[in-house]
Amino acid sequence: MQKQEFSIEAILANLKIEALNEMQVASIEANDNDNDVVLLSDTGSGKTVGFLIPVLQLMDASNPKTQALIIVPSRELAIQIETVFKAMGTGFKVTCCYGGHLRETEENNLLQAPALIIGTPGRLADHIRRGNIKTEGIETLVLDEFDKSLELGFQEEMQFIIGELKSVRKRILTSATDAIDIPEFIGLKEPVKLNFVSGKTSSALAIQMLRSDDKDKLDILFRLICYLGNRSAIVFCNHREAVERTSAFLTSKSITNVFYHGALEQPERDSALCKFRNGTSNVLVTTDLASRGLDIPNIRYIIHYHLPPTEEVFTHRNGRTARVEASGTAILILSPEEKLPSYIKTSVEEITLPEETILPERPKWTTLFIAAGKKDKVNKIDVVGFLSNIAHLKQEDIGLIEVKDFFSFVAVRKSKVSETLRFIKDQKIKNKKVKIDVAK
Repeated sequence: MQKQEFSIEAILANLKIEALNEMQVASIEANDNDNDVVLLSDTGSGKTVGFLIPVLQLMDASNPKTQALIIVPSRELAIQIETVFKAMGTGFKVTCCYGGHLRETEENNLLQAPALIIGTPGRLADHIRRGNIKTEGIETLVLDEFDKSLELGFQEEMQFIIGELKSVRKRILTSATDAIDIPEFIGLKEPVKLNFVSGKTSSALAIQMLRSDDKDKLDILFRLICYLGNRSAIVFCNHREAVERTSAFLTSKSITNVFYHGALEQPERDSALCKFRNGTSNVLVTTDLASRGLDIPNIRYIIHYHLPPTEEVFTHRNGRTARVEASGTAILILSPEEKLPSYIKTSVEEITLPEETILPERPKWTTLFIAAGKKDKVNKIDVVGFLSNIAHLKQEDIGLIEVKDFFSFVAVRKSKVSETLRFIKDQKIKNKKVKIDVAK
């Protein structure tokens, strides 16, 4: 395969990264010299850049076919990788394929073959069977979080997809754990293994525990969130029903929160994560679906409302905080009959909550939903211009903007929302009247 010449310095500048870390340098060097590479590295260590640069080096701007395929276990991880790739400013077309939104949208994006396709096993297999994805030009295959993609539920689809890739010459597998045997159908031949998994808790991560007097830990969770104040926190539960019950309880106690799990429709997932990212909610209640693939900066606390069933789950949950150079705290809540898991070898500080409970400040942002997105030729600049010119909002009154295919979200300072909705009623954005309201 012919290497593409490009400037790593320019890409790092686009990504606002000062320099590659040791793992990323080792990955680039190994992929330069070997066809098959297995990259193991801690969550939050920058694996995405570690494999995207080698993938990019093998892509040819003059080749009209799809050249590389990245298979991931979740739609959130697919979207995250796509976001990083686009931010690299390569000029190559990339398309994401995953369940939970219209297949027709993806089919339109696949009419002109993207150089890179990122997707989940079920949706990728469906497109290949329908002939929407042409596989003959795909020479590079990446399995990100391969330990999850190779679990039982995905095996059949994975085997089908890889069986259709007749031209693959380069395979890159990545994970944060070394807990699974790699099946023969992957086709690895004398792979180079890079193991950067430290096996240690990050020095930036503090681990604490909190004891509950009751088996039902909801009240102690409420008091803990009040004690932590308005810093961002993810509350992990082991089941969807517990997520919704916990979220409803916190809401009843005037704690602003959003919940997130696999049974939600894609717009509901997008809305919940956007509200958490933009500060409309500082608390996200979720299943382990959120333990992988979410790259949300500045998460301060991980709260294990339910104890993680395995060390691997504990590691991935905690990987949402203390990322790169930031610090974070993981807190385990123990009922009277629960003990700390035996795999926790580091020192754990026991915290005691004050008797007085003071509600944290309510978030200063509200999220507006705009029923127009990329497919309507709407971008972030359009949204800023609309809110500035029509609603007379100042720059400091407009927060994070996220533009999806068919809708957008924008954070607006809460004190300005009523006035904003009054100003923009019946107004047009990009010469089109669209629904704009507070996001559900």
